[in-house]
Amino acid sequence: MGIDNDVYDRLGATWWDEDNPLNVLHGSFTPARMRYFRRVLDRLGISGGRLLDVGCGAGFLSEEFARAGFAVTGIDPSPVAIAAARAHAEARRLTVEYLVGVGEQLRIDDASVDVVACCDVLEHVPDVDRVIAEVARVLRPGGVFLYDTISRTRRSRLLVIRAMQEWRWTRITDAEIHDWAMFITPAELSATLDGHGLAVVETVGLAPRAGLAAMVRDLLRVRRGRMTYGELSRRMDFGEVDDLRVSYLGYAVRSG
Repeated sequence: MGIDNDVYDRLGATWWDEDNPLNVLHGSFTPARMRYFRRVLDRLGISGGRLLDVGCGAGFLSEEFARAGFAVTGIDPSPVAIAAARAHAEARRLTVEYLVGVGEQLRIDDASVDVVACCDVLEHVPDVDRVIAEVARVLRPGGVFLYDTISRTRRSRLLVIRAMQEWRWTRITDAEIHDWAMFITPAELSATLDGHGLAVVETVGLAPRAGLAAMVRDLLRVRRGRMTYGELSRRMDFGEVDDLRVSYLGYAVRSG
């Protein structure tokens, strides 16, 4: 099964619209990610600097980091998503630099970035090693890599592939957004990061805290047009958990 990454061009113009299937990545995902990332950065004493958001989409995280005081550059392969990101940031008078590009070939100078964020991206790229190599190249010594991705487990297959993608009455969209074979276990990612001089410091689970039965009911409501995707995301209540079997967040530090 191949991933339909063209969906981000087809739907990216209205990514911020709660009726857009892609908005499910915002409702409770963005707050959950930012709570964790802010805690990490506070712990490390990082309150600003240059931050690169790899695979920024329409700018959900880029805008949050800009509000937190970082000089943000967002990069994404979808020109449609980048146009939406620029328009949204400008409307809110936020300064974010957006570039069309891919993680495998970042148009960023060596050792010029303090923080790299990469969320909901690594499970979509065919060459994870090359993306991580680029992240390591642009990070300064001591720089921080913030990430999340989906783990390759039976539980993630049930929730992310079966319920949210394959089952006719509960799938988020008709596009094939994920391929279970491309999901990455924490051990696999840690080994790849280590191979490029990025030492993993911490990994925590990221998962819906709503019950499975409630999520299935809400997915049915969305498919019937009775609930927005944004509301679905909020009801799923994604947050930090001890269980790494669905998806996980973490951070690594670039060696000196």
